[in-house]
Amino acid sequence: MDYQTASPAYYDFGMSEPCHKADVRHVAARLLPPLYSLVFIFGFVGNMLVVLILIYCKKLKSMTDIYLLNLAVSDLLFLLTIPFWAHYAAGQWTLGNAMCQLLTGLYFIGFFSGIFFIILLTLDRYLAIVHAVLALKARTVTFGVVTSGLTWGVALSASLPAIIFTRSQKEGSRCTCSPHFPPSQYHFWKNFQTLKMIVLGLVLPLLVMVVCYSGILKTLLRCRNEKKKHKAVRLIFAIMIVYFVFWAPYNIVLLLSTFPEFFGLNDCNSSNRLDRAMQVTETLGMTHCGINPVIYAFVGEKFRNYVSVFFRKHVARRFCKHCPIFQREIPERANSIYTRSTGEQEISTGL
Repeated sequence: MDYQTASPAYYDFGMSEPCHKADVRHVAARLLPPLYSLVFIFGFVGNMLVVLILIYCKKLKSMTDIYLLNLAVSDLLFLLTIPFWAHYAAGQWTLGNAMCQLLTGLYFIGFFSGIFFIILLTLDRYLAIVHAVLALKARTVTFGVVTSGLTWGVALSASLPAIIFTRSQKEGSRCTCSPHFPPSQYHFWKNFQTLKMIVLGLVLPLLVMVVCYSGILKTLLRCRNEKKKHKAVRLIFAIMIVYFVFWAPYNIVLLLSTFPEFFGLNDCNSSNRLDRAMQVTETLGMTHCGINPVIYAFVGEKFRNYVSVFFRKHVARRFCKHCPIFQREIPERANSIYTRSTGEQEISTGL
């Protein structure tokens, strides 16, 4: 979470005087609370539905299901912090230092783990389509659980610097929750944090997706079933395009904000413009956690069937127990996602 705009004045070593950000704060106080509220509501409902479907309908029978569940949990962790940032944007930080560090930790753990599980889902899809025979042995629930545990550990490690250096303190007339690096190592940690975000949040997933989906597309071009092939290609491009449309602008603005002197942007007006751009692009990126259920779950026909089954069995029956339409048993459809040769059954459904 970038808290630079929350401070009453921004001091940069390239500026001789403080650059006041009152206008930026006022815009944030008006716009961010309603935007964050919408992101939270839609994202929370969507990801909770994904969790319930995976547990009660799909029964977590495959490695893909394990990764999807963890991705939804990552998004939920991320989303749980949004109401607090909305409250912070509307005024000042009033929740103390412990909550400041806790919410910062949840934010970054959710952010990094979400990226890593997107990468794992990409690798999972690559194995299922390009190396279908090997996938029968490698793509197991046990392997999915083990790699998920390791992924959470890596996400926690990547988040530690932000947790350690973020604290709540009085700055001017306002109380803030923001990173405070040691003065003697300010530039090092600021640059390190930015480069880490860009490498893990943009460069790494871009490389993985380009390599994996290149192999996937080559395999799909040899797929006999045209309908299945086109469905899979649409899903693949949706995954690539949506992720980078939502997060690439934020990474670019973050790079410009961290190294403004290299781009001739180390004046107050440019700093204010970058702060406004940061608010817009970060809000755009945060909405991606609400889009994930649509991309990774609802695109697949099987998952839509599971949603229908879930609502009929677990929701509608509770409100209309004696309605004839809900008395008969509802068959669970599309149980298997594996094939022994080409993996075409999974190709057709996406996830």
